[in-house]
Order: sequence, then structure tokens, then C-alpha cells
Amino acid sequence: MKILYRSAFALAADIREGRLSSREVVAFFLERIERLNPALNAVVALDPEGALARAEAADQAVARGEFWGPLHGVPVTIKDAFCTRGLVSTGGDPRRRDAMPEVTAPAVQRYIDAGAIVLGKTNVPFMSADLQAYNEIYGATNNPWNTGRTSGGSSGGAAAALAAGLTPLELGSDIGGSIRTPCHFNGVFGHKTSYGIVPHGGHIPPGEGVLSEPDLSVVGPLGTCVEDLERALDLLAGPEGDAASAWRLQLPPPSFRDVSQLRVAVWADDGFCPVDREVLRCVELVAGSLQQLGATVDMDARPAIDPEANHHNYTQLMMAVMAPGMPAKVREAAAEAVAAADPEDMREPLLQMRGLALGHGEWLRQREIRERTRAAWARFFEDWDVLICPCAPVAAFPHDHTPDLQQRRLQVNGGPQPYTNLLRWAGLTLNALLPVTAVPAGLTLDGLPVGVQVVSRYLGDRTSLAVARLLEGHHRAFVAPPGYAIERS
Repeated sequence: MKILYRSAFALAADIREGRLSSREVVAFFLERIERLNPALNAVVALDPEGALARAEAADQAVARGEFWGPLHGVPVTIKDAFCTRGLVSTGGDPRRRDAMPEVTAPAVQRYIDAGAIVLGKTNVPFMSADLQAYNEIYGATNNPWNTGRTSGGSSGGAAAALAAGLTPLELGSDIGGSIRTPCHFNGVFGHKTSYGIVPHGGHIPPGEGVLSEPDLSVVGPLGTCVEDLERALDLLAGPEGDAASAWRLQLPPPSFRDVSQLRVAVWADDGFCPVDREVLRCVELVAGSLQQLGATVDMDARPAIDPEANHHNYTQLMMAVMAPGMPAKVREAAAEAVAAADPEDMREPLLQMRGLALGHGEWLRQREIRERTRAAWARFFEDWDVLICPCAPVAAFPHDHTPDLQQRRLQVNGGPQPYTNLLRWAGLTLNALLPVTAVPAGLTLDGLPVGVQVVSRYLGDRTSLAVARLLEGHHRAFVAPPGYAIERS
């Protein structure tokens, strides 16, 4: 029975029906991690003994006719930004090198409560604050399509592990493209959920024990097929704590019943963040596939927002979320720089400093600006079911760990662009708290994956996932990197 690159939920069904044993599946992934992970450094903490013991318990439960849930006996890995009891959980922070949380993050617990076995943790950047997965504890994660390239971040270890077949399911988080960019770089699927529908507790940052939910950041699944995203969302979404005693979440069904009813807007390129021609080509191929299927496709429809102004608003709100975790001297230096600057100067890195130094009154004003942006998106989605746009302006690029992010450069159509442009297409949709499914779109001419964002209205998660299913079936499904599709050595 095939295990490699199977749906996690299909593996659980096979375990439940006796076609596979949980121990067999866990052993398969442990062997694969041992053999393939050294070249990738995607999985950074393992609990083989604990995983095998829980697999034995899962098999004994099957023998008794007991069923733990839709992930019964299936091993999964978890992004190292989530506290996981019994496993070192660092968030990429050297100060947490040996940290063993006493509790498990609610989203991780929902996988466990569905029967999943946590096999290990996957690599992240320091405090999930970069779009490359590397830190002082574990080093850098390589891209399985080209180990000289980054796997992205902050869920870079998660996406690389999926692409390499080291795990069948993952859990990520996203405040700046941290699910979507790694999916795009590694050729896998991911879903950035509508803000607020999956509990964020136990995430590093802000850290274990923090009870408040941060602004902007969301939790969502990554996988190698859309079905796994859909079914994982069913497990993950819903209220936590006291709210769970009364509130229920019922996401609406897809906004179209047939592809002939599907209305697609495509925002393929823009001067606010120029897109490399190879990425642009893949976005246009996705648009062509949907049009051939019978959807109405418009390459010029846009929400009534200024993308540059959105970036200014989003960056300040995002940096305000990160500010409490920054050293006091960093926040003080930011405040001094902002006080001395022209109030109209919104260039990077001063723009990021504005967010770090944001006072409460200005934060409220920026929130109101965002609400007006959200209203413009809501009006846009009265006429369109989804928007297709790039995840990032480039495909996976060579590792660049220059300490000052402002000194890094991306090569776009043969010329340099700021590294921080990686945030622009991600922030365009994230700032409005919208659901986005990242789907494989194609390959560049030099063989690197390209993905696109499928965006829908707030709480329209099932619509973006339904369009992702169409693209998976009629445009491009998951394809393993060269050399990784061999089931066993």
C-alpha cells in the first residue's frame, strides 16, 4: 500500500480499515526523515520513541474497534512556532534552545484530538520574523527543488518537509506571507484562513501563556492536496475557551455551484511590486485554465484601493504586532527616528520603524484605514468570487542571510528590487483579513515552482478552496521535486 504523497486523511482511513498500520506509517516517515532530511534541514526536532509508542496505541485501538478521529494514527510535523508539549519548541529563538512547553497550542491540540501523532517540529526563522527559514539554533532549511535556494519562511521547514515527502500534513502561521510564500517556493498547497477563525494561542511569538489573540496573524494548514486543506480546516476552525460554550462557526459554502458561474478577477502584475516575468507567465496560465473551463475571467478588475497606501497601512500594523517582542532599546531607537523624520516619509526602513513606535491613538487611526480598505474589498467581492494574484514577485532565490534585511536584494527581470517587496503581494490580501489558498501554478524555465494566491471574501474560505480544487484537477496538482517521488530507498 502506497504511503508517500498520500492524503493524510486517506492514510488515516487505511489505518482504520487495517490496510496499513500506524506503526508502519510512522516508521516510513522516520526512515525518510533520517535519509533525506540531512540535505534539507527541514525537520529540526524529533520524538521517534514517543511517536512509535503512540502508533502502537493507535493500532491497539483499531484492534478494539476504537477510532480516535479523522487523523487516527497519522504522523504529522508542526511548525516550530507552535508550543508542543513534550517537544522542544524554540520559535527559532536561541533563548528557547531547550524550552519544553507545559501545554500544547490549541491548533496543534486539535490535530492531536483528531488522532494525529506529532512526529517532530519544522524549522523557522528567528521569531518567525523573516521569509527565509534559518536561525542560530538549527541553521538554514534548503529547498528540495534546489538546495542552494531558500525554502522560504516563516513556515519554510513545513513546506520543504511536505515537498520532500517527510510528512503528510503540516500546520503553519501567516502574518506576512509565512504560509503562502513557502508554498509558492516549494510547490505545495496552503491555506491562510480568514482572520480569527482558528485559535492562535501558544504561538511563538508572542509565546506560551499569552491569552490575547494578536492582530493580523492567522493559523492554517499546509498539505500536498486540497482535500487535506479542506478537512484540516474543518478540524482547526472554531472558537476556543469560554466562547466555545455558545458560539459556533459555520463557514458558508462556495459562492458558485458550477464553473460557468465562477467570476474571476486577475491582478497579475503592478508597478507597486513588479513581478518577475516567469512568475507572471504562471499567473497568466492559471487565468487561461480557468477561462478554458468556462469561468468569467477579467484581467483588469481591481478593488478600489491604492496598493501602495495599503502597504504603508499594513506594514505599520504588522510591526505594531511585533513591537512588544522587541528589545526596549530597539523600540526607543525607532521612536527617536520617527520623531526626527518628515511625517510624509514612508520609505523602508523608516516605515517599519513607524510601526514599532506606533502609539495607541495612531494605531486606532491605522485600524480605521484598514477597515475602509476591508469595505472596498467587500464591495469588490460583490462582483467577483475570487481574485488570482502572485504570492511573491520571484520564485525561490539563493540563500541570503545578510543581517540587515534592508541590504538584501531580489533579482526581478534582471534588475535589483528591495527584499522587503516579498511582503507586498502578501500584505495586499492579508491586511484585509481575507482567506487565501496558495496553489501550485507551474515551473519557471529553470525548474523552480511558482504558486498563486486564490483570494476570496472574508469568511469565504470554502470558495477559495473550491477554486483551488478546480486548479488542482484541471491545471496543476502537486508534483514532487526531482528524485523525491521514490517510495523507498
